[in-house]
Amino acid sequence: MKDMQVELIDDIIKNFTRMTLEDFEYLASLVCPKITRMNTNMREAITARERLALTLRFLATGDSFTSLQYLFRISKSSISGIIPEVCDAISDSLQEYIKIPTTTEQWLEKANEFKIKWSFPHAIAAMDGKHIMIQAPNLSGSEFYNYKNSFSIVLFALVDANYNFMYVDLGCQGRISDGGVFKNTKLYKKLENHTLNIPNPCALQIPYVVRVPYMILGDKAFALNDYTMTPFAGNPDSGSPERVFNYRHSRARRVVENAFGILSAVFRVLRKPMLLQPDVAAKVTMTTIYLHNFLRSHASSEIYTPPGSLDTEKEGEVVNGRWRSDQQMTSMLPIRNVPRRTSEHVKNIRLHIASHLILNDVLPWQNLY
Repeated sequence: MKDMQVELIDDIIKNFTRMTLEDFEYLASLVCPKITRMNTNMREAITARERLALTLRFLATGDSFTSLQYLFRISKSSISGIIPEVCDAISDSLQEYIKIPTTTEQWLEKANEFKIKWSFPHAIAAMDGKHIMIQAPNLSGSEFYNYKNSFSIVLFALVDANYNFMYVDLGCQGRISDGGVFKNTKLYKKLENHTLNIPNPCALQIPYVVRVPYMILGDKAFALNDYTMTPFAGNPDSGSPERVFNYRHSRARRVVENAFGILSAVFRVLRKPMLLQPDVAAKVTMTTIYLHNFLRSHASSEIYTPPGSLDTEKEGEVVNGRWRSDQQMTSMLPIRNVPRRTSEHVKNIRLHIASHLILNDVLPWQNLY
C-alpha cells in the first residue's frame, strides 16, 4: 500500500481494490476514522488504510486468511478480527446507498424507470433470493442445512431498473423453505399491512376498466398475489399472450439476475463457500452489496461494470453479459420453486396485462420468443 500511495499507480489500485484511486480515497475518508487504532509502547498498530485494503482484497478475491497473511504480513488471528470490523464500518458508512422508496412519488419513479427501460407496466422492483454457502456452523445441527445438502444463509433482495439494490434481507437459515424466506422479511409484513405507500391500483390505459396493482417481479419461486407478479407456468404456445408475457416479464426481471451476477463476478468471495460463521458471512455479503451500489454511483462504475459485463439487447437479440460465462459457482445458488395456490382475481390481472402487451404495448420482436 505504501508503494502504491507513493507511486500513484492507478492501474494497480484498480486491480487491487476494484475501484479508482479517487473512490478508494473517498471510501477511506469515510471508513478510516472508525477503524483507526492507537500505537502502543509494545508495537505500532496496523494502519486503517491497511485494514481497509486487506478487507477489500478479501472481498474481491475470496483469498484464504493464510494467503492474505503472507500478502499483508498480518497474522491470521488479526485478519479474523479485522475483516468483520471493517465490514461493519463500510456498511455503516454507506447506509445511504441502499434505500427503499418511502413515498408514493418515489415508487412511481421506480415504475416509470421499468416502463421506459424494460417496457413492463406497473413494475416497481424485481426480486430474487440466493443461498450463500458457508461451512457447517458449530453446534447448529440442521438449522442451516439446505435442499442442496449443504449449509447456507439466504440472501433476499429487491433491485430497481438500474441494477441497484433497494432492499436486502440476509441471514435467514438455509433450512427454511424458500417460500418462507420472503415471508420472514420485514418487507413482506409491510406489503401485507399496506404500509409502504405503494401507489393504488389503476388502469394501464384509458378506456380499460381493470385496475392493475403496482407489483414486484419475481420468478416461479415466489407466490403470485396482489403485490408479486410471476410468469405463467409451463411452456405457452409461440405468439400467445402468455408466451409474450413471459418474455416481457423475463426481460424486465433480468435486472436482478444481472445485479447478482455482477456482484459475484467482482466480489469473488461470494463464489465459493465461506469458511466463516453465519453472522460474519452475513456481514461480508452485506458489505459487498453496499459496495455494489457505491461503485455503481461513482466513477468506478466503468471499472465495476465495463461495457459487455451486463446483458444487452439489440432489436430483441440478447447478448449475454460476461458474468454469465464465468465458471460454475459453488455458492450464490438459486432458491427452490415451491407450488402455491393463487386466487382467480390475480390470475385475471396477469392475463389482462398479457393481453395489453400484445394489443397496445407491443415490442416489434416479442413474437420471436
